[in-house]
Amino acid sequence: MAPATDDTYLHRVVTVLNAFRAEENAVGAAELARRTGLPRSTVHRIALTLVEEGLLERHGAEVRLGLRLFEIGQRVPRQRALRDAALPYMSDLREATRQTVHLAVLEGSEVVYVDILRSPGGPPMPSRVGGRLPAHATGVGKAILAFSPPEVARAVLDGRLPRLSERSTVAPGLLARELKGIRRAGVAYDHEESAQGVVCAAGPVLGPGGEVLGALSVSGWSNRMRLDQVSPAVHTAALALSRTLGHRGGTLGDGGARPARRR
Repeated sequence: MAPATDDTYLHRVVTVLNAFRAEENAVGAAELARRTGLPRSTVHRIALTLVEEGLLERHGAEVRLGLRLFEIGQRVPRQRALRDAALPYMSDLREATRQTVHLAVLEGSEVVYVDILRSPGGPPMPSRVGGRLPAHATGVGKAILAFSPPEVARAVLDGRLPRLSERSTVAPGLLARELKGIRRAGVAYDHEESAQGVVCAAGPVLGPGGEVLGALSVSGWSNRMRLDQVSPAVHTAALALSRTLGHRGGTLGDGGARPARRR
């Protein structure tokens, strides 16, 4: 067998790291080999190297993600600058609504959650810091897509639209019309589309040139949180954060559109 090139080896390292799941504590080499499709001996060598570098940690006969990875993640400029600026607004938003507040950015067709301020008694949600969800099935994702360049939204509309719940919008035409309405209103909604029993109102966060940087949202139980009551607060917080980040344009929609009811 020909020796692996540097690029091939790097790809295998990334494949091994991506095989770890958020809900588990540690994984053995045999399971990592199964998930990655790599030979167990290859996975074992990669794991040993990553342990030496602090990117993985030993946990008995298994390994888990290391603290060094967390430290590196905190240095990502886009995440750090946006999160630092957003935190005061997120705290105020949670205090005002008593609901869970999310901050997310778009990567490809998915949103990545940069920070989450959870509320006691809130519903269990599929979101987690550093986690990903399909953009089309989340309030933050739709808020970002509505204010993104047309080619960004088109790439999502033309791609696969997985169904996260029975209420997820998976028809491209319906989603395209919804994005137009979000751009007019300045607020996006998740009517139990990402998880049953969970609703959300989200607003886009814009930069100095009007580019969309991410989105803020408030999420809660569908039978306890009224979207028409929290959406003005979300709209105001997203606009204030946008101005803090240098946006000098007009308001983001009217912010007062009544959320459409899902049947």
